[in-house]
Amino acid sequence: MNRARLWWRSRRLVDDIDLPSPFDPAAFVALLAERRGRPIELLPVTVRGSLPCGLLATTDRADYICYAADTTDLHRQHIVLHEAAHLLWGHEGTADPAAVGLLTPHLTASLVRRVLGRTVYTQPQEREAEYLASLVRQRALRNDRGPGAPSPGQARLGPLVGARPGGTHPPRGPAGAQAPDRAPGRG
Repeated sequence: MNRARLWWRSRRLVDDIDLPSPFDPAAFVALLAERRGRPIELLPVTVRGSLPCGLLATTDRADYICYAADTTDLHRQHIVLHEAAHLLWGHEGTADPAAVGLLTPHLTASLVRRVLGRTVYTQPQEREAEYLASLVRQRALRNDRGPGAPSPGQARLGPLVGARPGGTHPPRGPAGAQAPDRAPGRG
């Protein structure tokens, strides 16, 4: 799938889901489970060596999102969103059985119907999940900021480019020249 088509399909998926506000990955997964009509359990795991930092295991009873517990909060959030994105896309796949056993020792191999491991992004399903996870996070940040609030980047860079508090720019004079902040001779 080309990038433009991936973007449009991902946007449609993101626009069609409810996001909790303020955003919380566990609350988002709970909403997704309700929407899908089946439980989704979040399982923190310790990741070692070349094991994937995230894994989606689907059984007859529930879906399990395993995520690296030994990483940053932002990374954990992205891993959970990436694995949830596989569910939103309806992806199926397999992962290394050894990785599944190490990450989900409480699930027997016969119990797991399908597994997607988060290791590389060259496969189309992994690109789709990564893209959708990023769009969900972007929308969540936008929702949490509220309408008209500057993005974190705007808030930090605004003063450097002449923006005023609240994200507004100084008024412009003729031909785009910046109007002075104060009358000449005052100071």
